[in-house]
Amino acid sequence: MQRSYVIKPELGKSYPFVSHGKGIYLYDKEGKRYIDGCSGAVTASIGHAVEEIAEAMYAQARSVSFAYRSHFSSDAVEELGAKLAEWAPGSLNWSFFVGSGSEATETAQKIAIQYWQEKGYTNKNRIISRWMSYHGITMGALSMSGHVLRRKRFVPLLADCPTIAPPYPYRRPEGMPLEAYALACANELETAILRVGPEHVAAFIAEPVIGASGGAVVPPDGYFQRIREICDKYQVLFIADEVMTGVGRTGKRFGIDHWGVQPDLMALGKGMSAGYTPMAAAMATDEIIETIARGSGLIMAGHTYSANPQSAAVSLAVLRYVEQHRLVDRAAERGAYLLSRLRELADELPLIGEARGLGMLCGLEFVKDKKTREPFPLAQGVSARIIKRAFEKGLLIYPATGGLEGVAGDAVIIAPPLTITTEEIDELIALLKEAVSSVQQELRQEALLV
Repeated sequence: MQRSYVIKPELGKSYPFVSHGKGIYLYDKEGKRYIDGCSGAVTASIGHAVEEIAEAMYAQARSVSFAYRSHFSSDAVEELGAKLAEWAPGSLNWSFFVGSGSEATETAQKIAIQYWQEKGYTNKNRIISRWMSYHGITMGALSMSGHVLRRKRFVPLLADCPTIAPPYPYRRPEGMPLEAYALACANELETAILRVGPEHVAAFIAEPVIGASGGAVVPPDGYFQRIREICDKYQVLFIADEVMTGVGRTGKRFGIDHWGVQPDLMALGKGMSAGYTPMAAAMATDEIIETIARGSGLIMAGHTYSANPQSAAVSLAVLRYVEQHRLVDRAAERGAYLLSRLRELADELPLIGEARGLGMLCGLEFVKDKKTREPFPLAQGVSARIIKRAFEKGLLIYPATGGLEGVAGDAVIIAPPLTITTEEIDELIALLKEAVSSVQQELRQEALLV
């Protein structure tokens, strides 16, 4: 085999070569089949090799693939903007198109700060975020992220954004009712704003469901309603990071829709193009854009490939496909079935502390002692072992490790394409059970599992 000059996630590791995909399955060049149980990086939401998307891609390529956004708009870009305005809640009608979720959250951050500048509040430039969160890997996005493991190497370069604890129902104080816990977690934001000074705080950013840093952690009802109240009280913008949770993944159009709360800014990515092209967006309300339009008239953000016609046409085709096949409703229905099957596994296997999720975004947390919920030290590599074993058996699942201050916390995400059938879910569960059971047996033999 020819020597590789590609910098891969793990240097020195030998990766199989993907050959093709179809539906929920991927195939390597050796002919082995894998269930894409996490949609890649919770991205391939409509499955692989969908003919309608390929046709839209080809049609746009035959017309024009690239036009710089400072020179031209295009039918594809304008139609995508209109479609997202139709999808988004309230007056979130304006889209700034970028190439990745990291760019989307960072663009939302910049728009929030600029909005207050345009209104004359030049000191409102601090972003508050939560620990146990992940908003992207660019420096601005990583600064807002509370993913300890991903921040670790770059802390001296990062802004001081993560401030408050997230809602984490599985690990709430014993005996504390969910309603009281929701309010206690949300009220941390008010404390943080008062400590920093409301005159300095531009925005608060949060994932509706915690993804890569926790494994599909769903907040209790009442949490985001109280967050919205606090933001309104202190004139702080609320940014919903919907990169992972948006476009139907949780069984609603957007994750925040489950709580009837309207953000001021919203970041999209992943399922917006379903992996068929790099594409993401920062969405803003009428009030924000009208304020900037009356002022400088220019948003200082964007990249070379922002708002290119090719990616816009592909994303528009994805959204139309989701609508045509009722995949948002399907994510809710099939997601409930998936979660019920995962909870059966949790009841059966001592290694699984909790199965949780919303729609087709589910997670498993692994613990050393199910009764006390004691976690494994990260050095044991429990999540990595389960992911590797699942891969060997032909199942792809996604890591969500280190949520407990970067020293513990083993979890994985199970988030297959929204198109998955109940029969395919059963097939996924069977492989997952084999993988977890195998690692569980090893841990018992090593005297690491209670």
